[in-house]
Amino acid sequence: MKPTFQISACCESDRGLARSYNEDSCLVNIEDGYFLVADGMGGEAAGELASTFFRDTVVELFTATPTHRLSDDSLNELILECFQSAHERILSHVDQEPSHKGMGCTAELLVYQNDRIVIGHVGDSRTYRLRNSELVQLTTDHSFVQEQADLGIISQEQVDNHALKNLILRVVGSTEKLEVDMIGSEVMAGDVFLLCTDGLSSLVTKDQIEEILSHELEPEIKAIMLIDQANFNGGTDNITAVLVEFKTP
Repeated sequence: MKPTFQISACCESDRGLARSYNEDSCLVNIEDGYFLVADGMGGEAAGELASTFFRDTVVELFTATPTHRLSDDSLNELILECFQSAHERILSHVDQEPSHKGMGCTAELLVYQNDRIVIGHVGDSRTYRLRNSELVQLTTDHSFVQEQADLGIISQEQVDNHALKNLILRVVGSTEKLEVDMIGSEVMAGDVFLLCTDGLSSLVTKDQIEEILSHELEPEIKAIMLIDQANFNGGTDNITAVLVEFKTP
């Protein structure tokens, strides 16, 4: 059977201008249809380890369970299992290494199957979709300032520049119970999905992201342009971008 879409994807990561280390992780697996970013926290060694735990857990579970054989419900369960298993793995590590207490990660996991994508989302990393030159944020930040915006206490425009923007309410590995947002979307030819850590989304405006993603360039070039823009705008954090593009074969 002829595939519905030709998929192009890449992941690019940079430590930024203010950090001497990179706590982010990312992965692209076009063949098996899954893509991820994770933003570690907890200090240099612990943060990098947390995001690596998430990435490695996803690879292990997807390798053991080919997604093309799964029903929609089973796929959702697999995505949730990835988050929960990584969560428990981090908690177990902290029990053995108390000096790493406070480690964890935010994470985005996008899976493509049967002309649909499903996103698992925890924290303030984000997934965007560009369709017909219009950029839409598909995820909602699990942060104190976003909660304040949802309640109408502050405006949405104040979120990215608020003094408490880094106060995250949901983190993989931080508390005993983990809640994961699940977002589904149909895929159309020409769709571009961006998964990114907050080192990109907090420094590059929505208009800038939309303009860069709209260029007729290879995904790798656009991802590097996004990172360069984040560094130009300050580069205060690690910066990671995963791009997934769907085109007519």
